[in-house]
Amino acid sequence: MAEETATLAGYVAGLKFEEIPPEVLDRAKVLTLDFLGSTIRARSEAESTPSLLRTLKGLSLDGKGESTVFGDSKTWTPAVAALLNGALGHSLDFDDTHADSSLHPSAPVVPAAFAVGEMVGASGREVLTAIVAGYEVCCRLGNALDPTSHYARGFHPTATAGTYGAAAAASKLFGLSEAQTISAFGVSGSQAAGSLQFLVNGAWNKRYQVGAAAMNGVIAATLARNDFVGSIEAVEGKHGLLVGYSDNPHPDKATAGLGSTYETMKIGVKPYPSCRYTHAALDAIIAMRREHNLTPDQVKRVEIGLHRNGITLTGDAATKRHPRSIVGGQFSMFFTGAVALDQGRFGWDDYDRLGDAAIDALADKFDVVQDDRLEIGRTHPFGARVSITTDDGVHERLHADPSGEPNSFPDAKAMQQKFLTLARPVLNGRAEQFANAILALERFESVAQATQLGRQ
Repeated sequence: MAEETATLAGYVAGLKFEEIPPEVLDRAKVLTLDFLGSTIRARSEAESTPSLLRTLKGLSLDGKGESTVFGDSKTWTPAVAALLNGALGHSLDFDDTHADSSLHPSAPVVPAAFAVGEMVGASGREVLTAIVAGYEVCCRLGNALDPTSHYARGFHPTATAGTYGAAAAASKLFGLSEAQTISAFGVSGSQAAGSLQFLVNGAWNKRYQVGAAAMNGVIAATLARNDFVGSIEAVEGKHGLLVGYSDNPHPDKATAGLGSTYETMKIGVKPYPSCRYTHAALDAIIAMRREHNLTPDQVKRVEIGLHRNGITLTGDAATKRHPRSIVGGQFSMFFTGAVALDQGRFGWDDYDRLGDAAIDALADKFDVVQDDRLEIGRTHPFGARVSITTDDGVHERLHADPSGEPNSFPDAKAMQQKFLTLARPVLNGRAEQFANAILALERFESVAQATQLGRQ
């Protein structure tokens, strides 16, 4: 290992808006808009939101500040705004995913950037620069952790590597030096946490721990800003992130091509509000249903092959065949696949079919298995093989990647429409105005002029 912490800190401290390629900035704006759509809708509809708000009130953490919680009517203190926006934006499981690291970059990074950006009176250009810095740090650390090894240890990379990404975004907006950013990363190493145990009972930990990553990144950078001494070598050290959280780390991936190869351009977006490991199979099921005019009664058996990570997260028949919670459904290949096969689509409103007898019966026809063709010689883990048996024979498709990856990234019109579908029920007529502001964020001298449009 070779000073990965200092190298990343130096990159963050030195990054300039003018040096970021235009296509990277455009992608960052679209990804930010996509994330904020989920945040706004979850403020009103996610079943875990009332509990979060009551908790903050009970702890007297609901006091007025200057930072926006998107879809909410009041402003909050920066750390709490980061917590809420991170948790809300991850609640629908509709937010972006970086395939190589198997994490959701926007969920910890964007909330930290906006919270601190409003706190310090930053411009839109400065906030965009911070978001790119955060994306690059968390995605690269996720790559270095090796997601398969990280998952096998029971960790959630969005909450672990994501804490460093949030700290990077916050550090950039505070204007921290390289040494101060190293300290911020050092504190992040003590805060990076996220357990996969939520998979057992569909718990809300997943949402909270991602919000906590955003909040902890803000706190880490604020401590460093105030001369707090954080540990050095928080990434590569003897007790650092890569040693403590992975059995098979690849430290070189943390810095390879830094400043020239943008991991931001490798982030994909979701067409369905569920775990990314379900998406290639859903694409295939919907396409096969249409192509062969399939109806549920014609189907005798469905076999879905996934990468082992997909099995870990979505394919355990004993616990995931008939989920009863939204989180359980979001991480059930059986439920999501059955809904897609039954109606030819899958969206946020379809979670009202949890417990539906027809869906449960269709899910009983599904088997999920590990398929080595999705592992050997591949870097991306999100593909799927789908075999559907009917009286007419077996229909099979192999989708190497789900839709929404960089090679099939939706155009700007489609991305804006996804945002509007989520945001209009909350923001009403102001949704389009807010979308236009985010897509032109660099034009705002004060980012607060844009963010206030995202309040209810």
